[in-house]
Amino acid sequence: MNIPRRRFDCLVIGAGGAGLRTALQLAQGEAHVAVVSKVFPTRSHTVAAQGGINAALGNVLPDDWHWHMYDTVKGSDYLGDQDAIEYMCRAAARVIIELEHYGVPFTRLDSGRIYQRPFGGQSQNFGGDQAARTCPAADRTGHAMLHTLYQQNLRAKTYFFDEFFAIDLLMDDQGYAVGALVLELETGEPLVIEARTILLATGGNGRMYRTTSNALINTGDGMAMALRAGIPLQDMEFYQIHPTGIAGLGALISEGVRGEGGYLINGEGERFMERYAPHAKDLASRDVVSRSIVTEVREGRGCGPKKDYVLLKLDHLGTDIIKKRLPGIRELAMRFAHVDPVERPIPVYPTAHYVMGGIPTDRFGRVVVPVAHGPEEAVPGLYAVGECACVSVHGANRLGGNSLLDLVVFGRAAGNHMLGYLEENRYHRLVPEKAIDKAMTHLTRWDRKGDGESVDDVRETLRKTMEDYCGVFRTQEVLDEGIKRVVELDQRLQHATLRDHSKIFNTARIEALELENLMDVSMATVVSAAARKESRGAHSRLDYPKRDDKNWLKHTLFFQDGNVLDYKPVRMKPLTVDPFPPKERVY
Repeated sequence: MNIPRRRFDCLVIGAGGAGLRTALQLAQGEAHVAVVSKVFPTRSHTVAAQGGINAALGNVLPDDWHWHMYDTVKGSDYLGDQDAIEYMCRAAARVIIELEHYGVPFTRLDSGRIYQRPFGGQSQNFGGDQAARTCPAADRTGHAMLHTLYQQNLRAKTYFFDEFFAIDLLMDDQGYAVGALVLELETGEPLVIEARTILLATGGNGRMYRTTSNALINTGDGMAMALRAGIPLQDMEFYQIHPTGIAGLGALISEGVRGEGGYLINGEGERFMERYAPHAKDLASRDVVSRSIVTEVREGRGCGPKKDYVLLKLDHLGTDIIKKRLPGIRELAMRFAHVDPVERPIPVYPTAHYVMGGIPTDRFGRVVVPVAHGPEEAVPGLYAVGECACVSVHGANRLGGNSLLDLVVFGRAAGNHMLGYLEENRYHRLVPEKAIDKAMTHLTRWDRKGDGESVDDVRETLRKTMEDYCGVFRTQEVLDEGIKRVVELDQRLQHATLRDHSKIFNTARIEALELENLMDVSMATVVSAAARKESRGAHSRLDYPKRDDKNWLKHTLFFQDGNVLDYKPVRMKPLTVDPFPPKERVY
């Protein structure tokens, strides 16, 4: 088949904050850069980030990057790699100033400095008083960042393939990443893009859950592409359930609401977080608050006719604060919960939000894989940044405000390393025809006709299965049943068909490809969760309620070939400071 080809120095797959920050670094370094995105770039999911981006600026309360590092290590339940965490926290102030110079309209104090709000898990002086570390643009921080980075990329002449779907990576016989097969949504025509370096920045996989804050596009595409290329996924059992989604819907109510002074109450009018986190209360770490809400509801202290949610109260903040600092939250609550938070509290319940695991990388964004009887090795030419990657700075639980920081710190780092790689690898490598043929086989299997089970039915069953069998609280019996059901669903997907094939637009085929990706990533998640026999961060086992540092202070690596697991040690040694050894994690 004669497939059209395009050639660039660098190919970035994904146009969210991570992809755009990397692309900008590359374009400013005079590389010829292409960005592939299945949606228009400013519709990427970074646009939904609300509360802010963390940096120890000390504009509102005293702060220090070393305190930020401690909070991140503690928040990760000591599973985060401390060298990468130090690198991120040290770089934070610099990248905030960089974003400000690019044009991000941060909320200001009267002095003109950037305003900073308190967020969960933040402290002064290594676990002391509450810190204020999160830099917001009102409650639309991701929106402001994404639009700014897109405009800067246009200025830098980055080339965009808007509404193109990446099918698979193209690897040569020596294991180099040499390109990707993509599909134009409008025409359904395939295109081969050759590149000397490739960055995966495809975001998360939250659509594997029925109740989620994630957009329809978050289907784990980059992670599944990596799996099919023989690359493992790391720490996939750690999926963050955000404590405050709008009850029954899942749309996110930012942690910034609690940062501004909002608090949770149960059906008896109690501020129940005082029971679970006496010091931090409503600003405890996200996994702690989520489990607390679920516990209140399970024990019969929920709100509403079915007692199936709690309330987030912020009317005491006053109309001016809500309208100035939380305008988007007010709009969401009024539109979807039919509640004006100026007058009444918002009904909330935990919602699937963010994956801490992903494609294993080092702090330069290089994809790294284990080698038998030796250290990890980088996959030449392949990089990953953002939610699809696992550096790992988030470990077992991400702190609010660190995701946007992760995007820009490691996007910048990856861009710099890719420029160095281009200097050492000046010529394109040959793209093997067999790699293209394999990717095309993956694509064309959905050209079949038939009257089998619909893709939609399989997808909705998968999402309910993951919610029921791999949720907030887990047991061996439940997880094993989850594995069995995902395996059965994978078999059903092999025989599913697109209905009314002759009338279907290309998006139906894209949805089928997305479901394949979700299925692969769901399998990685539930198998990894069943194997980890302890409770750590977002992974809460009722049958193993304690953290087990002796046996489980290590990262999991899931390989698709045989659905097998391997392990690697947590990097406990920071770059320049003393390590933070594991201790009991209380708030």
